[in-house]
This record gives sequence, C-alpha cells and structure tokens, in this order.
Amino acid sequence: MAKLTRDFFDRDTLTVAPALLGKYLVRSYGGTLLAGRITETEAYIGRCDKACHAYNYRRTARTETLFMAPGHAYIYFIYGMYHCLNFVTEPEGEPAAVLLRALEGTAGGDVMRRLRYGDAPMNAYRRKNFLNGPGKICKALDLTTAQNRLDLTGDTLFLCDSLADIGLAEPPHEPERLCTGPRIGVDYAEEAKDFPWRFWLEKEQ
Repeated sequence: MAKLTRDFFDRDTLTVAPALLGKYLVRSYGGTLLAGRITETEAYIGRCDKACHAYNYRRTARTETLFMAPGHAYIYFIYGMYHCLNFVTEPEGEPAAVLLRALEGTAGGDVMRRLRYGDAPMNAYRRKNFLNGPGKICKALDLTTAQNRLDLTGDTLFLCDSLADIGLAEPPHEPERLCTGPRIGVDYAEEAKDFPWRFWLEKEQ
C-alpha cells in the first residue's frame, strides 16, 4: 500500500497545500476503508500568519501539535461543535499546517453517510453539503481530538496519490483548474486575512 511519506509534508506549507489537491485521504474504520479526494485546502504558517493558532511561535497545550514533526494530524475543536483536521508541515519546531476544507467521497460512502447524517435519507441538499466543510469531513470520518497527533504515515489515517494504491478503481475526473484566494473565517487576522492561501479545484466549463 503506497502512502504519502513524511518527506511530502516536510516542505514549505505553501507548496504542500496546493499539492494536496487531488490526493486521497484514507481512514481505516472498523475494517472499512473510508476515502475522499481532497478538493480544498488552506495554509497556516505560525512564523508570519496572524490567523495561525501558533502565530509568533505561541506554544499552548493545543498548539503543541503544530510544533511536531511533519506528517502528523492536528485536530482541534471549535465553537463547541466542530472538529477540524490539519496536516502538520515543515520541519519539527516550525508551527505550520494545512487545513482540510473539502473532500469528494470516493470509498466507504454508506459508512460516512451514516456517521454524518444518521438514519436521515440522502436528499439533494445533504448530498451537496456532504463533505464541503472541515467539521463535516471530521464527522463523516469520525475524527475527533482523540486522533490529534496521529501519525499520517501509519495505517489508521493516511494519504495516497491514487485509489489504486489501496486496491480500488480510480474514478474518472472531469477537467479541473487550480484556484486560489483568501481564506475563510479569518477576518480577525489583520493583514493575514487577505493572504491568498486557500486552494481549491474547480470544474472547467
């Protein structure tokens, strides 16, 4: 089973964030593989970014994960409701990570739908809003702060280039283009609110 190695994450965060687009996030869950294709990310860099939890190298119990070696999961809880998954980047001691903002579900859909919606039927609204937000992704993959600091090169939660890497057929993809723009929900971050550090794939017309 081919996975992204620590070297993939041990690079500049603004290189890793767009490079993650089109990769697959895989969660081993009770004997089932849950997988999704990454379609939107955001970069956060502590040394210069007022939107980063560890801006100016601020160390707290929560941000300590950001200082770990690259290739670990940084999962935090916000608004008393949502968990958010980030991938730690750059060398150990440099607090930086990429937030996962959106996925396209590709494997284990029935399990993810049950985790996300319970017994509610899958209508057009729920299908459209299935995995298009950090909290939605974590709920569908049953990721909480219990998985914070998880090694992304292990067998529980990992990334790969292709579904073929986990023995599944690769679905066809429509032509896409890479888009960039300001991040979402960081209006408090002064000049950093305008950094074009959000990356997403958009279907070509």
